[in-house]
Amino acid sequence: MRPLAALAILLVAAACRSSGPGAGTGAAAKPATPAEVTPARVALGDSLFNNGGCMRCHGAKGVGAQNGPALNDSAWDQLTSGSYEEIRALIVSGVPKEKIKVTTRPNAMGARGGRMNLNDEQISAVAAYVWTLSHK
Repeated sequence: MRPLAALAILLVAAACRSSGPGAGTGAAAKPATPAEVTPARVALGDSLFNNGGCMRCHGAKGVGAQNGPALNDSAWDQLTSGSYEEIRALIVSGVPKEKIKVTTRPNAMGARGGRMNLNDEQISAVAAYVWTLSHK
């Protein structure tokens, strides 16, 4: 009876380890793409980001520049979850100068893209694009 019970425990343990996304790789499961992150929104966000004011501070493709942090990873000072909703809210509100933690970056990030004054759909598009940068 004991060998049969031990075999059952081993089979259950193996099944638990080998099921689900990223199973057997040791990697964490990739987060699901939010419904708001559509190919059309990402394309519009890419255009707005890389042809507008965002690129001046955050660099082309969000790789970072002297006046703004890289956005192609999830280690931003202003983020806690890196969710689409959090990124969108950050674009809407901006980042005031006193909340900039890196002293070599003295400029605030204006609300709604600063001088770009993005409308709601444009903000959603930029947020979708930026989400893709840190969730590859």
